[in-house]
Order: sequence, then C-alpha cells, then structure tokens
Amino acid sequence: MVAASSRELSLPGISKEPEARAPSHDDAKLEASAARYIVVEGPIGVGKTTLTRSFASLLGAREVFEVFEENPFLANFYQDRRRWAFQTQSFFLLSRFRQQLELAQEELFRRRTVSDYLFAKDRIFAALTLDDAELSLYDKMFEALAPRLAKPDVVVYLRADIDVLLERIARRARDYEANFDRGYLTDLAHAYDHFFARYTDTALVVADTTELDLVSFPSEVNALLRAVLSHGAGALHYAPAAR
Repeated sequence: MVAASSRELSLPGISKEPEARAPSHDDAKLEASAARYIVVEGPIGVGKTTLTRSFASLLGAREVFEVFEENPFLANFYQDRRRWAFQTQSFFLLSRFRQQLELAQEELFRRRTVSDYLFAKDRIFAALTLDDAELSLYDKMFEALAPRLAKPDVVVYLRADIDVLLERIARRARDYEANFDRGYLTDLAHAYDHFFARYTDTALVVADTTELDLVSFPSEVNALLRAVLSHGAGALHYAPAAR
C-alpha cells in the first residue's frame, strides 16, 4: 500500500496535503483530540461545505468533498424526480463509495480529515425518492459496500429551519437548484432529523444553524470546533453562547 504522503490522491473532491501554518495557542489542544476523521452532515443548503472548509483550515486537515457536479443525472432529477431517481441515487452511491474506499486505502487516519458527507446518509435520499422495488435493489448494493468503509470518529449534524435552507440555496444560485421544491426539502429535512435522532454509530454533535452564523462570525466556528473535539461518546446538542 502506498502511503498518503507519498503521492497525490487520484479522485476529485479530496484535497492535497495542507500547507504548513503558524502554530496557535490552541494547537496542542486540537492535536490531542482523538477525533481524526470528522464528518459534517445535514440537508441541502445547511452549510456543510462551508463548515468543512473552516474546520479543515483551523486543523490543517485534509478536506473531502462530495463531487455532486459530476453526477450526469442530477439536473434531470430536479426536473423529474420519479423518472431519474434510481439513476441519480445509484451514481451517487457508487461515486461516494469509490471516493471513501480510496481514502481508506490511503491511510485515512495518518492525518486529520474533514468530510462534508457521511456515506450512510445516502440511504436517506434513497428512501425518499425510490419506489419499493428500486429501494430493495439499492439496499442490496448499499449493504454490500458499506462494511468496507471506515466510520468517522465524530459526525457534526447541522440543521436549520426550512426558510433558512431555501434562502441559502437561493443565495448560491446554482442553475439546477432554481425554484427548489419546498415540499421535497421539507421531507428531506424531516428525514435527516429522523435519521440522526436514532443515530448511534459514532459520536454525534447536533447544531441548529438557524440563528448560528458560521460565515460572518469566525468565533462561532471556533466554539463549535472546540465542542466537537472535546466531545466523547453519544450525542451532544450544541448550544452556542449568546453574542
């Protein structure tokens, strides 16, 4: 096996070795945390990628991003979910698996890694969009693939009110997300809440970002990161300090 530091990863969405940065007074505390593999999750528009970048920058960690733009079925899916659901979901499943498998083979725990998706969340979308026969076939694929991948040390679940999610989706102005379906987003957000209310696979930090500004207030990102790194087992419902 070739060590991660000896060659660049071949898949898109995975950053190269981070550049060296000047140490801060918090570096010793950050380095001492057992959380080497951190995943940021949540529904569409909640700010997963933004927080992943912020955490990775603070930690000097490798970034892993879901490469959704490569899915050739995604634009069609947003126009006709029923017709294109299985193709879209199958592509995502196999694409995410390939990326995560590459990470495992490249000595995932050699250095800190922050990802903007959890492989297990794939079934949330599948359950919402596939019919019974399609879901049965999908589950067979998922059950064959999932055990081969590493689990994160901690998952950060970001949630927000539907109006806030829609505002954030509109702000990023992706063509295929124009006139985003409020009903679909509502169902998706509820499915995420249901999934993480029962999630026990790893340590979990739940943060409601409806009024938590992780873009304009770097101090809030730092406070959340400290909570993530100091959290042990089970679920933590993060409550930020008043500004």
